Amino acid sequence: MEEKNHYFSEFPDIKVKIHTVSESIRRHLYIFKTTTGVFSFKKLDLGTKILIEHMTIPKVSSNLLDLGCGYGAIGLVLAYESPKSKVYLIDINKRAIWCAKENIKLNIQDYKKRVLAYSGNYFEPINKKEIKFDGIYMNPPIRKGKKHFFELVNEIQAYLKPQGHFQFVIRKKMGAYSVFEDLKSKFQEKEIKIIVKRSGYWVFDMF
Repeated sequence: MEEKNHYFSEFPDIKVKIHTVSESIRRHLYIFKTTTGVFSFKKLDLGTKILIEHMTIPKVSSNLLDLGCGYGAIGLVLAYESPKSKVYLIDINKRAIWCAKENIKLNIQDYKKRVLAYSGNYFEPINKKEIKFDGIYMNPPIRKGKKHFFELVNEIQAYLKPQGHFQFVIRKKMGAYSVFEDLKSKFQEKEIKIIVKRSGYWVFDMF
């Protein structure tokens, strides 16, 4: 059974095999500990890498969220490049969160109380009354269907600050153009921009 059938699960039903992935991203080398049952465990997914390379990272103190973090690549780059910010990483997959916590320790020196990883289904581990985000970043599970994605986008709005940004990546052949058109129709009060189109992926900014 392929990895894509496991990484949405809370407890992946596949034998554990640890891997190490090294990636140079935005002129910095990151070391990621990964394992079977986690999305793209053998190498950093191209869509995720393109999002990371083009996402907007605030330099001022902010609350930032890597939603559906996998082994934590997006969140680690946010934490490294925005050292005054508090960064949250959330994934339903407990194996992914184990990796994310290990990778935080490996890559971020001042991680304690500033870089936090939680296991749970999307926003389940946090309270929107207490935490609002300046930026939410995601490589969404578009394979679950557009209906699921748009329900998630609607929920995300409740967790963003008034000037907060939601930045995400969609593969062109997975319906990036139709997602763009539907977002403009469903969220007319929002600005929705395409940051970049590269290697078959579109990076979006919604604010």
